[in-house]
Amino acid sequence: MTQPLSPVLIIGAGSDIARALARAYAARGCALILAARDPAALATLASDLEIRHRAAVTLVACDVTAADPEPFVTSLPVLPGTVVMVAGLLGDQAESAADAAVAERVMATNYNGPARLLLSLARRMEARGSGAIIGISSVAGERGRGSNFIYGSAKAGFTAFLSGLRNHLARKGVHVLTVKPGFVATRMTEGMELPPRLTARPEQVAEAILRAQEKGRDVVYVKPLWRMIMAIIRAVPEGVFKKLSL
Repeated sequence: MTQPLSPVLIIGAGSDIARALARAYAARGCALILAARDPAALATLASDLEIRHRAAVTLVACDVTAADPEPFVTSLPVLPGTVVMVAGLLGDQAESAADAAVAERVMATNYNGPARLLLSLARRMEARGSGAIIGISSVAGERGRGSNFIYGSAKAGFTAFLSGLRNHLARKGVHVLTVKPGFVATRMTEGMELPPRLTARPEQVAEAILRAQEKGRDVVYVKPLWRMIMAIIRAVPEGVFKKLSL
């Protein structure tokens, strides 16, 4: 079992999952770089981590949808040992399907932006010969469904990107982990009726990620039942799948 590589850069650090991750990494003695659109909103979290865990915490501004990630990457105080891409946007399917600008924002936040940023960091980690890259994808990306095909297609692209990056870096000293949380009880899903057996808490997601990183896993489903469910969904013939209300 290996310890997480420090410092840990968490991108999209304002989310509930990211906050749980920050606490979990800090508890293991890692220094943290927390990146968000509004880093000032993370001041209370940073103070708590510094007091509770004596963690070194740096707050930085980051817009994951920026066309050029280089200014952000070069502004970092140090090249991180671990990068966790948590940034994402569920959006509203009806609005995304009706409005190209809304669809573009969902795509940019879930795939284009994260992929560009991670690629920039990956080049530097590859040159150094060490590092860990963790991407939060989604089971929604495993097959296109009418109820969320804009979000799902973006996550499908991100999953494929992480898989290809993992293959590219497999012998370069850089480990790439794909995380598929399934339903998570967060502010983003508040008000939704979520099935308890398939729904994780942010703290469970964080612990699953750290365990998977320490064990050198490639892909992790936070709730293992999702692996079986998605295998069944992938196996449904397209003609039948079109008739399902999914």
